[in-house]
Amino acid sequence: MVIDIANTNDENDRIRAFAGSDMFEKLFTDGMDLVEATAAYLDGEGRSESKKLDKVLALQYASESMRLTTRLMQAASWLLVQRAVREGEMTPTDARDSKYRIGAKAICLSSRQISSELPAKLLDLLHKSDALYKRIDRLDNAMFVENAEAPANPVSEQIQRLHSAFGFGAK
Repeated sequence: MVIDIANTNDENDRIRAFAGSDMFEKLFTDGMDLVEATAAYLDGEGRSESKKLDKVLALQYASESMRLTTRLMQAASWLLVQRAVREGEMTPTDARDSKYRIGAKAICLSSRQISSELPAKLLDLLHKSDALYKRIDRLDNAMFVENAEAPANPVSEQIQRLHSAFGFGAK
């Protein structure tokens, strides 16, 4: 099913269309797979790797792993809400509530210099979680439009002023 959520007029229709789409199904599967892979890494190999790091890198590892889990918790929560809409367990109106929107942007989207000396698997998971979070953030913004008007066109506005000033009426 191909959807264009940005050009669907009704916000509830946009939410339903997305939740029922193949695009959502793939995003949901990819997101949950990333959550599982991250949990397995942080509980296993990552725990061992973090113990081998010097104090400065260990602190950055801890900080980045917390940011990683925050991103993925936000992404998973958002995906589960969309699935609840698809399954009829939640209405699109309920899904629009701010508490179900993608959050923690200050943490999840902050850009900090990350040491390339951190374990490669952690760096890979950070990159993938960042891409997933940003994708969901873009979808969230496209789906939950707050009746935004089209951006003003300064040229059209100027032409309208000229028409009004010279008595041509609005065109």
